Amino acid sequence: MSGNTLVVLVTIGDAGAGTALGSTLVEERLAACVQVIPGGVAIYRWQGKLHSDPQAQLIIKTSAAAWPALQARILALHPDEVPEILALPVSDGLPAYLGWLGEQLDR
Repeated sequence: MSGNTLVVLVTIGDAGAGTALGSTLVEERLAACVQVIPGGVAIYRWQGKLHSDPQAQLIIKTSAAAWPALQARILALHPDEVPEILALPVSDGLPAYLGWLGEQLDR
């Protein structure tokens, strides 16, 4: 399943919102697991202005088949106008973990 596995990175304003989003994604079987890492700060330029905002990082494990629905659901639930959503392919992993991951998803 490693060629089919994705790690998706999403930032969100705080850990509470990240936990809510992550719970929804796992409950709906769009993600096998979501880690919420609080305490980050994002420094970026948006609409010509420099920003520095607190953020939590979500690390989402999913499959390529679930990706379109996962992306659509994040867009529907995320409060940002243009949220950071990056999907990274997994080239290898522990076979037992990858098997478990695939069993958790509808797709």
